Amino acid sequence: MLLVEDDDADAMLVEDNLAAALPRAGVTRSVSVGDALAKLSGGIDCVLLDLNLPDAGGLEGVRRLRERVPQIALIVLTGLDDEAAGIAAVEAGAQDYLVKGAADAARLARSVRYAIVRRQADAAQQQLRIAEVQAREAARLERGLAPPPLVSDPSVWVASHYRAGRRQALLGGDFYDVVETPSGTLRALVGDVCGNGPDEAAIGVSLRTAWRALALVDADAQLALDTLGRVLAHESQIPCMFATVCVVEVDAARGNAEVMLAGHPRPLLIDGSEVRPLSDARGGSPVGLSGRRSVAEHAELPAGWTVLLYSDGLIEGRVGAGAERLGEDGLAHVLSERIAAQPGWREEPRDLLEGLTARAEELNGGALGDDVALLLVGLRPG
Repeated sequence: MLLVEDDDADAMLVEDNLAAALPRAGVTRSVSVGDALAKLSGGIDCVLLDLNLPDAGGLEGVRRLRERVPQIALIVLTGLDDEAAGIAAVEAGAQDYLVKGAADAARLARSVRYAIVRRQADAAQQQLRIAEVQAREAARLERGLAPPPLVSDPSVWVASHYRAGRRQALLGGDFYDVVETPSGTLRALVGDVCGNGPDEAAIGVSLRTAWRALALVDADAQLALDTLGRVLAHESQIPCMFATVCVVEVDAARGNAEVMLAGHPRPLLIDGSEVRPLSDARGGSPVGLSGRRSVAEHAELPAGWTVLLYSDGLIEGRVGAGAERLGEDGLAHVLSERIAAQPGWREEPRDLLEGLTARAEELNGGALGDDVALLLVGLRPG
């Protein structure tokens, strides 16, 4: 406890009362606000502050202490004829006030305990408000990066799973979407902005939103990728920013698909118990980087098809203690194992995706270092 009082008689009275009512409380004395600020440390949880000091009169001392140590409980000491100043000090941020000469040991002890508890409660309430704001922001961001699918065809089902790579983060730079276009085709997207911080997440929202808008007007897939490049260049404040993208356009009536890759891993096709790449496409350069242009590749779809789109955070993990990455082939093998172990996976496809991520983390020997976005799109039989 820190007593800031320049009058020796008043200081001695307060110290005697504290010794009688709170014998275990350690008391350090300062004679000015400047001296008090120099003595503040992590071991002090309450300050008793006289409002009339050589270097701070009135509420100035309260303001200076609150600016420097907002987390510490503060009680002000006023004169017998200056109770209004104590009320004003509480309004300025103090937890309580005491009139010197009118506060006995018991009242002083109650005031100290009350001030400490109230300050702790205020801090907890502030943290709760911050957490609520962060949760609302995360929910808005989640809707931007991973919105509900916009599909009306009852024969199509969609499942998804998202895990951010940053510790304690809710979302990162990966994004996905599924849209049924006016012509009846189904377009699925998974993208990955380089990096996994809040700036990358904001860019991911912009790219995903632009892509959905273009899909809803049946824009050409190549035009959509070109537009994403322009959006990224405009929105990014980070040099050399880029994003990888995988787009699958399905014509369910004809049983075929078009695959476009921009620096992104190939999607996987689940055909019964077999898992294989949906296409042989090498793909083009990532969005935002110059290089090879993406070209759509045709793929035939079997009856009751299911396609998995994913971000590379899932396959960048290592296998055991070695340096070998899980990779595309490893992922296909793990997915085959999960399907065999979960025969009814179509009834609970999200469990399949969560189990797939958990297995990748198990093989990695811990949490994956990058964001993971998984999108499973399938056709109901019959």
